[in-house]
Amino acid sequence: MAENSENTTNSVEKESKQCSIKNGNKQWVKLNVGGTYFLTTKTTLAKDPNSFLYRLVQESSDLDTDKDESGAYLIDRDPNYFSPILNYLRHGKLVINKGLAEEGVLEEAEFYNITELITLVKERIGQRDNVCGKNGKKHVYRVLQCHEDELTQMVSTMSDGWRFEQLVNIGSQYNYGQDEHAEFLCVVSREYGIPEGTEVRGEREDRAKVLQQKGSRM
Repeated sequence: MAENSENTTNSVEKESKQCSIKNGNKQWVKLNVGGTYFLTTKTTLAKDPNSFLYRLVQESSDLDTDKDESGAYLIDRDPNYFSPILNYLRHGKLVINKGLAEEGVLEEAEFYNITELITLVKERIGQRDNVCGKNGKKHVYRVLQCHEDELTQMVSTMSDGWRFEQLVNIGSQYNYGQDEHAEFLCVVSREYGIPEGTEVRGEREDRAKVLQQKGSRM
């Protein structure tokens, strides 16, 4: 008799919990996004009152959205890009899985009309492009010819953004008096787009012509 009473009590408690979940503020909602199921709560989906998802879960929704045989709302969008959307609504942070493009997340955020997330993704894209711009600067490279006694002076007096990259010893090609002087090819670079002083440019061009003349004799 006591055992039956205990079973009845447990059954009532279980039904009470199920009823609480169903009728409470955190009513569970099932979504079928592009064939992938997501289980979340009405409270989560209603975080942004201007969003598509908020309107979807309202009792008197103005959206004409179909459900599948399991009762899940049918949404014809990419499920991979829906995950960052749902996670943002859950904890307020933008977490983009590896392999997903920020532009794709932005597209979904705009579709679901989640205002704060749209702003956040745009900021992320701006930061990414800014970093890429800094690290992806184009450079101009030049190869200059000089002999041994000019080398130190040339490297120490480089200006207008030029910097030393590499030195190649091409042997002793010229005799000055009784002494042989080793010849070098000096590779220098500078960031593309920075204007170069007229005097320095003329000097570099003169050296480049010498190198071209030497190359034609080889």
